[in-house]
Amino acid sequence: MSHDKHLRCSFCGKSKDSVRKFISGPSVYICNECIALCNEILAEDEEREVSEAITQVPTPAEIKDVLDQYVIGQEKAKKTLAVAVYNHYKRINSHQAREGEVELDKSNILLIGPTGVGKTLLAQTLARILDVPFT
Repeated sequence: MSHDKHLRCSFCGKSKDSVRKFISGPSVYICNECIALCNEILAEDEEREVSEAITQVPTPAEIKDVLDQYVIGQEKAKKTLAVAVYNHYKRINSHQAREGEVELDKSNILLIGPTGVGKTLLAQTLARILDVPFT
């Protein structure tokens, strides 16, 4: 047991007795403080990756151009969707940049129409453009 008193965090070097929690692996040890620091680093990286992905949203014209390649007709729907998607991401970016300030209103779109006019294809194509899942 005296060996346990000499254990140190493999990352910061603090002794087992000077920290609240101490986790051991095969000849490796980490304290609760280093775990908290690692979690902060991972959270910041994830937040940055999400922020970078959101800021790379194409313009409404670019979105419509891609939709034009897959959907024939439905010009009004394509324009409306392109602008709505762009505004949605603009709203998200604005919220992240100015948390607690001015809020932009959220809007929704309902695609209705007979079978075979391209509602699902529009949604699937938008998901592909924006690299989001479509289920």
